[in-house]
Amino acid sequence: MTSPYHLPAGRAATGPYAVDISPETAGWGYCGLRVLDLPPGGTHTFATGESEWLVLPLSGGCTVTASDDFGHDTFELTGRADVFSAVSDFAYVPRDARATVGSPGGGRFALAGARCTRRLPARYGPASRVPVELRGTGNCSRQVNNFGAADVFACDRLIAVEVITPGGNWSSFPPHKHDEHRPGEESVLEEIYYFEFAAQEGVPGLGYQRVSPSGRGRGTDVLAEVRAGDAVLIPDGWHGPSMAVPGHHMYYLNVMAGPDPERAWLIRDHPDHAWIRATWPDLPVDPRLPLYTAPERPA
Repeated sequence: MTSPYHLPAGRAATGPYAVDISPETAGWGYCGLRVLDLPPGGTHTFATGESEWLVLPLSGGCTVTASDDFGHDTFELTGRADVFSAVSDFAYVPRDARATVGSPGGGRFALAGARCTRRLPARYGPASRVPVELRGTGNCSRQVNNFGAADVFACDRLIAVEVITPGGNWSSFPPHKHDEHRPGEESVLEEIYYFEFAAQEGVPGLGYQRVSPSGRGRGTDVLAEVRAGDAVLIPDGWHGPSMAVPGHHMYYLNVMAGPDPERAWLIRDHPDHAWIRATWPDLPVDPRLPLYTAPERPA
């Protein structure tokens, strides 16, 4: 059965974007994601409007220029070969500006956005300052690149992280939710998952994503086979597990934003599965992790 919350590759494509999810198309208030493919020498300019944006290379490098009537800032992003090979640097572009992304060598670039009220300065995020976290153990082991986490990089509302799940492992487990405002315990955050997979011997990878109703909001219910370029919208509900089939590492970019006054990622585990966390100290972390670490900071 087709779900309105599962967007297979190509379904959300518009104009220059392989993925174009806005608050309007998602039917919610804050969160957005664009994926931009540029040929060698290609450029693309867009108005940031009432949203703040993080420009994150998925493959290739680029130049990002943020400009307004008073001046401009330009950032050179080294990027990476692909999401399974390295941490990437990134750029922050504020609301009420014009952003230009140009790539001499071509590449694929994620534009993660959120409607916001404050206009923060344009900034460069070096790869060397991205915390790489190993979360879970055993077959729940995964790697989290916290480049745009709430306690790592300053934004007004936007939160964004990358998760790499080795082939055969489960992530986003135990299932959790953030669809209820409970101060100090749970945030209200819309969320987008964008997927890529490592191929093996030319065979594309795939995985599975589950979202189950929490009794709030829209009653979101998804069980989807996901492939490279797919996205899943999560306005509410228990989300997880995200399952990578054996032999193919799974990547997803999480983009989150919401109405709460505090920019924080506060979650509640599903009560039927929360016990799994207590087993983690007795198991080793998957030896395949980390796939890579952040480069050393310059002296």
